[in-house]
Amino acid sequence: MKRLPITRGRLHGRSRDRHDARTENRVGRHRTVAAAALSSALIALTAGCGGTGHHSGPESGTSRAGTPGVTSSPGRLSVRTADVDLTITGAVAHLDRSGDGSLTMSIRNDGAVPEHLGMVATPDMGRGVLEGGKTAEGNGSLSTAGILLQSGTAVAFRGDGPRVELHHVHGVTTRHTLPLSLQFGVAGLVRLQARVEVS
Repeated sequence: MKRLPITRGRLHGRSRDRHDARTENRVGRHRTVAAAALSSALIALTAGCGGTGHHSGPESGTSRAGTPGVTSSPGRLSVRTADVDLTITGAVAHLDRSGDGSLTMSIRNDGAVPEHLGMVATPDMGRGVLEGGKTAEGNGSLSTAGILLQSGTAVAFRGDGPRVELHHVHGVTTRHTLPLSLQFGVAGLVRLQARVEVS
């Protein structure tokens, strides 16, 4: 007679342990799902910020209002923050009827540290092909980090300097500009409208 309550107590304890374990598993799964959802939201938010932080819309001639230290107009972009002092001038996409050509521009790095241009993206997920200048080392040379832009210098992307080759480019606006995204090592992702000249 005395063993029955003890057995029931043990059974009840085991049942409660199983229930607690199931509850903990459910809570763990909910936490995992919540963490995944939060990560997805942060990724989407970051992508959204990256998409509008440093550029103007396709039809706009100046940088988006409220972006501190960034000014732009067709063919020109200036980024001045605590760590960055970068100016792009004379940005022109020279294209033929098929969308092939090159991007010419000058980039001046007045920041305290060397900078690298690592990527040039065009509309519809296109990419420009980076080519280093004639010198294998030094300003304008190409490495795995991108094209080197020494502090206190300007690099011309034309002639004997580095080049950006464009292939099958689409997305030229009605104002004859081409939206570009440029990825720098220090300045990060910036966007500008290059002027378009069609041959």
